[in-house]
Amino acid sequence: MELLKIDKINRVVKGSIKITGSKSESNRLLVLQQFYPNLRIENLSNSDDSKLMLQALTSNSKEINIGHAGTAMRFLTSYFSVKENSEIVLTGSHRMKNRPIEILVDALTTLGANIKFIEKEGFPPLKILGNKLTNNFIEIDGNVSSQYISSLLLIAPTLKNGLRLKFKGNITSVPYIKMTLQLLSEIGVKYTWIDDQIVVEPKTEIDGQTITVESDWSSASYYYSLCALSPNSEIEISSFKKESLQGDAILTDIYKNLGVETTFKNTSLILKNNGEINKDYFKNLDLKNAPDIAQTISVTCFGLGIECFLTGLHTLKIKETDRLVALKNELEKLGGHVEITNQTLHLKKSLKIKRDISIKTYDDHRMAMAFAPLALRVPISIEDPNVVSKSYPTFWDDFKKITL
Repeated sequence: MELLKIDKINRVVKGSIKITGSKSESNRLLVLQQFYPNLRIENLSNSDDSKLMLQALTSNSKEINIGHAGTAMRFLTSYFSVKENSEIVLTGSHRMKNRPIEILVDALTTLGANIKFIEKEGFPPLKILGNKLTNNFIEIDGNVSSQYISSLLLIAPTLKNGLRLKFKGNITSVPYIKMTLQLLSEIGVKYTWIDDQIVVEPKTEIDGQTITVESDWSSASYYYSLCALSPNSEIEISSFKKESLQGDAILTDIYKNLGVETTFKNTSLILKNNGEINKDYFKNLDLKNAPDIAQTISVTCFGLGIECFLTGLHTLKIKETDRLVALKNELEKLGGHVEITNQTLHLKKSLKIKRDISIKTYDDHRMAMAFAPLALRVPISIEDPNVVSKSYPTFWDDFKKITL
């Protein structure tokens, strides 16, 4: 296995980085573009996930393998369900075959979809026979992955009677659902979200238009971490919007408590380390609306010797790996003390970091990128470093650009 050794970084981190378009926005827009071909997309993500999504949407193959791309699996399940007269087998990696999808399949079946589990009940691979979905009402638990909800919302305007979606219980990852609805609104789809119910109206065609994808806030998190761990640092990253659709834009508030001041300058973010840390903020931080940045925050706190208790993390167990277990394993190799439940992570204060530890990445891009900034403290090695291509193919080039 390839191993990337990173020497201890002894310089103040400074520099400018341009980050590719948001994977989350790109994948939603790629699906919508199939329904509305006069929709044009600029600043599309160059991630593996978005490339796989585009290939799958334009493929003539009877079997599509989307590897580790969870978003693609979920969005494509709904997409192929409404692609009339199509027959497709949707499969993925070994890990993907152990990531549950029954909740989404049940919801689509309620609408009239024809989907069968080929191997293990409730899990990919799936055999999907595309047809016209005639029902328009679903009731679904609100605490399921937001990708299930977004998958259903993306096909909603193509249904003859639109979609009425009612939630049971508390809703998880609201910003990602709002992102999907806002993108639908931008192309002219009408919807309402009142209390526990979303109603999306049908729309057969849209006016021709271009949407520019905002850069990826999840990818920006690693530079927030670098800035927090490097006194007097200053990093410029682009291109971002102050009024972002992405839930991970909460980074500006969270990292303010780790000493990182964010200033918007046109479409760029200017990050500066002011050294003002609020340790109490991390004694109980709810990340249910931004779980993808939990790894980055945990590692930053560990690097700064700060205790943190993170909640709202139940969706992390069904990501590329069980991210809670992976974080516990790797932080403890470095000398940390971590306790986890199915939805929380408690990192205890630790003032010593072990040197020259090799970090296992578990086929998870975020594990590689989240741990890299610790090189500001100790020499560290990252196993399978190219796993970053899933969301951020140029990460190591950009990382070197501002740390060497």
